[in-house]
Amino acid sequence: MDTAVEAALRAEIIEWVQHRAQANGGYLHRHELLAFRAGGRDLPLIDYSRGIRNPADFASTLAIVQSAHGPYDDVEDPTDGLLHYAYRSGDPFGGDNRKLRAAIETGMPLILFRKETANFYTPIAPVYVVDDVPEDSCFLIALDESFRYMPDVRHLSEPQRAYALRLAKQRLHQPAFRTRVLLAYETRCAVCTLRHGSLLDAAHIAPDASELGVPTTPNGLALCKIHHAAFDQQMLGVTPDYVVHIDRELMDEIDGPMLRHGLQEMHGRTLTLPRRPADHPDRDLLAHRWESFTH
Repeated sequence: MDTAVEAALRAEIIEWVQHRAQANGGYLHRHELLAFRAGGRDLPLIDYSRGIRNPADFASTLAIVQSAHGPYDDVEDPTDGLLHYAYRSGDPFGGDNRKLRAAIETGMPLILFRKETANFYTPIAPVYVVDDVPEDSCFLIALDESFRYMPDVRHLSEPQRAYALRLAKQRLHQPAFRTRVLLAYETRCAVCTLRHGSLLDAAHIAPDASELGVPTTPNGLALCKIHHAAFDQQMLGVTPDYVVHIDRELMDEIDGPMLRHGLQEMHGRTLTLPRRPADHPDRDLLAHRWESFTH
């Protein structure tokens, strides 16, 4: 395939993936990725059985898949914010590894699909293969194109490392947290049960910046955007027993149907919880948040 044609097709694919994921709530189902078509032909975006997608007529890798184990991606180096992607098995200089290595030369963007749970993927795109580390049998993958132009990505300066870690939090951890929380709540608001994924957020119970603000499902609530904003601004609180309360002054206001139906009528409702008890909101975290709501 001509380089310009491949570049244009990649841009089309990445745009579709981002648009579709946003509509869903931040993720895509395996079926959507396998059923993708472009230019009148089938073009699956993930491989049926491998964690790498190398279309035959592409010069370099299109997508890689990593399974998540715990709150953070298992291939991210916490010291530099880069992804350390292991060589594919077999010949280190052939097959899948050859097309990953070609991505360094071409500078073509890839898609990282983070597999949060069976059949569901959080897309992170674009990402770039920026170096080959044969002594560690891995490639370095950056979340920003600027790393392609850094002279030595293996030894980042302190400002560069801080930037990479900040990117990892924004582009990797936060989207993955949203996916995990929304899937746990079956893509519906825990307060009002709205089911439109594009209108839902993953709200932290303990704030993201706090010591307790880890990106795990028990520290999250799936909330529609109005209830997320109200929760963050202490207009809406949740007791450790999962009961919703609306701020007393807000309850006394008269301001039209959105206030009445969207907030005031939520007072006294019980949260709609995930099916799995392990995904339920942490009561201790809610108690800490509830204390700040009531004072």
